[in-house]
Amino acid sequence: MSPTSPPFAPSRRRAITILGAAAGLPLLCAGDRAAGSATLFQWNGSSLGSPSRLLLYHWDRAEAARIVGRCAAEIERLERIFALYRSDSELARLNREGRLDAPSQELLALLGDCRHLSELSGGAFDITVQPLWNLYAAHFFAAASPPSTGPALRDIEGALRLVDWRLVDFSPLRVVLERPGMGLTLNGIAQGYVADRITNILQENGCSRILADLGRSEMRALGRHADGRPWRIGLADPRRPETVAVSLDLEDRALCTSGGYGTKFEASGRYHHLFDPATGASANRYIAVSVLAPAARIADGLSTALYVTPPERGPALVASFPAVSARLTLPDGSVQQVPV
Repeated sequence: MSPTSPPFAPSRRRAITILGAAAGLPLLCAGDRAAGSATLFQWNGSSLGSPSRLLLYHWDRAEAARIVGRCAAEIERLERIFALYRSDSELARLNREGRLDAPSQELLALLGDCRHLSELSGGAFDITVQPLWNLYAAHFFAAASPPSTGPALRDIEGALRLVDWRLVDFSPLRVVLERPGMGLTLNGIAQGYVADRITNILQENGCSRILADLGRSEMRALGRHADGRPWRIGLADPRRPETVAVSLDLEDRALCTSGGYGTKFEASGRYHHLFDPATGASANRYIAVSVLAPAARIADGLSTALYVTPPERGPALVASFPAVSARLTLPDGSVQQVPV
């Protein structure tokens, strides 16, 4: 899983890049308004602490600004639920107090999705790994001279006693962490949830050609460019993240990538933010996992789960979700496609 705690959060290279998008280019958009023309507008901001942007075609600048403003307000609202780095968020209060009364519908919905994915993945996806993040962050980032090896085995074992997705009890009345010292992170799925919500808002407001790029590696597209081209997306090469490994067309789909290179605790990349809940170590079976799915929350959560799941169980996990495919990059740079 992929936790983050802002005091120790280093910058991360983007896992996905938009190729060939030119903001402000007037283009014919017959699908939106038969007799009008549409401009490609771009909004830049942040979502759950990550640089984010929206690309949308619209024929009216003022209306586009109103719609984007509504999206920005929704991102802010969801941050007050899911953000670890905000002390006033529902998630931060839950971690601090061990319980949360009257949780929001959004938190309950996402916890339900997480439980389902944990069950399907045999526990590879586990939102209770935040104590492992706290341990590794303190070990590597608090030292005057960063160590080259990970925390002591006894410390990892101590943190693992707080890691168990089955110990999260939730209902419309409250959420309870059943063991003192537990903590949750939703960073392996919440950004995808936000991307889906923003896409829905844009669609409800008449936008049918959009790309929501929320976070470092989570995208959701509707429709195409106004000239008929699909959205063109470049996946970073995990061994050389400043370069593009492959380009993909995205239309009415979501694309999310998980990679240990995103947040490394030390230079070699052996120790990173994607933890295996079974061992307490960073998962290193792959160096990147990208998932295409109908919804961003599915692509986001599944890319995280597959990164940790033993390879022999990966195809069955992907097959649990309709219309989903995955691209798994091994340490030697070779790529496996699921389904083949």
